[in-house]
Amino acid sequence: MASYLTPEQNQRLRRWETINKWYFIIAFIVLVILLVFSTQLGLSSGSSWGPLGVLLALLVVPIIILQLRLKCPACGHSIGWQAKLMAPDQCRNCGVFLRSRT
Repeated sequence: MASYLTPEQNQRLRRWETINKWYFIIAFIVLVILLVFSTQLGLSSGSSWGPLGVLLALLVVPIIILQLRLKCPACGHSIGWQAKLMAPDQCRNCGVFLRSRT
């Protein structure tokens, strides 16, 4: 018999997906603005990325943290890079479907 998440577990997973999605959208917009206006903002020059490199790293680090924090609500096993922008359909470790039955 296939097992599914409880409504509470499903809600926690959907919250992670929402945070992940909104961070991606905001980070993408900020990245485009930084890259387009980096020379006008004085963040980079032709030969040095300087502060722009630090800002780009600050945009990427939360993505890594969000990915590594995702755990299967049923078994607690790290889903990590199995998830991209949204949680996968099923946990590889315990086989639970990462959607509620409702």
